[in-house]
Amino acid sequence: MDPVTLTTERLLLRTVGTQDTDAVYAAAQDPDIQRWTTIPSPYLREHAELFVEQIAPDGWRDASMFTFGVFLPSGELVGMLGLTMRSLGVAEVGFWATKEHRGNGYITEATLRAAHWAFTHLSVDRVEWRAEVGNAGSRAVAERAGFTIEGVLRSAINNKGVRRDCWVGSLLPSDLDLPSSAAYLPARTPAP
Repeated sequence: MDPVTLTTERLLLRTVGTQDTDAVYAAAQDPDIQRWTTIPSPYLREHAELFVEQIAPDGWRDASMFTFGVFLPSGELVGMLGLTMRSLGVAEVGFWATKEHRGNGYITEATLRAAHWAFTHLSVDRVEWRAEVGNAGSRAVAERAGFTIEGVLRSAINNKGVRRDCWVGSLLPSDLDLPSSAAYLPARTPAP
């Protein structure tokens, strides 16, 4: 699939390229990004080069991961968002925000725009969000975007060789008033 560009009222979501290497490298020096995401730590310039030159383009090419840099109209990088295809009709969203742009709602806005695109263009019927238990910033973004927090998965994330518990949540097309590509039959709770 060819990369797409998405817009919101305040943001431009586009794939990253070599012109973004410096910005990605600089943002990834943030200890919080290294702590809470699975990027390498320490994060070297060669990691940024590999990400923008190979990992991001390959994900688009084989439709396995759709990576968007989140930019202001000025071209300034405010974050990164990816939708990774996990199974038929299921994508997992992952994101980070640059330190100086946290708390502005940019990543919530980008997450909603990317989810809408996935629901309407990729036949995705469930966007999952996962974050290590304790990552309050990520959880706040998910909750503001309307994800239903479904619980804790034990030992479900491997971050730098350590298995960790994670929160899991989901966003469905119906949460955004969109139709599903497949029928959905919710479980019924038995009457007492």
